Amino acid sequence: MQRTLRRSRSNRMITGVCAGLGEYFGIDPTIVRIIFLLMLLPGGVPGPLIYLILWFVMPEGY
Repeated sequence: MQRTLRRSRSNRMITGVCAGLGEYFGIDPTIVRIIFLLMLLPGGVPGPLIYLILWFVMPEGY
């Protein structure tokens, strides 16, 4: 079965990006959320910028 990268509808906090990434890679979405938080610390731009790009690129789940 082919996996597809989609935003989660059931496990979302804001837009479902982190939950969709967690489901795709088979890890807990909380870990993905922590990674995005850590990416926010150094300069403040990489985490939110990547999140926004993924929000627009990833289709919403079923």
